[in-house]
Amino acid sequence: MSTLGWVHTSFGIVALLAGTAVIFIRKGTRWHRTLGHVYLTSMISLNVTALFIYRLFGHFGPFHWLAASSLLTLLVGMIPVFTRRPKGLWLERHAIFINVSFIGLVAATVSEITSRIPALENGFGLVVGLTSALVIGIGMVLLFRNLPQSLRRAPARFQNISKI
Repeated sequence: MSTLGWVHTSFGIVALLAGTAVIFIRKGTRWHRTLGHVYLTSMISLNVTALFIYRLFGHFGPFHWLAASSLLTLLVGMIPVFTRRPKGLWLERHAIFINVSFIGLVAATVSEITSRIPALENGFGLVVGLTSALVIGIGMVLLFRNLPQSLRRAPARFQNISKI
């Protein structure tokens, strides 16, 4: 693996650890913000480094588009935090888009791991597509099943939230 590949992988591991921790801690706390910043910085770095990796296709390919869409998801997830808009809905928007970002990270990680299984190497596209679809499907079900109670655990100053 190249130096860029190691840097990319390192940012991915940090993002996975920080993102997982944020899921399990109380929202709106200092730890949530600190780990959220670690997640955000790691994800931006992960995706920017991904834009410079051309080993697989030799040119801008589908994984570069996914990195760009991941950056967009992060941006859309953070704008409500900084602007506190739309009023009454900003918390839900932040939670949904940042969780979608994390689901994408987990899907990419699982796809990367499964695509390296020797018995599955010949079906690279199929393996990546199926594992990504499976992880994203499970992630979205879990997100919309657990999001309302997660938002209710937020501090009182954020309790002015609408029903999902």
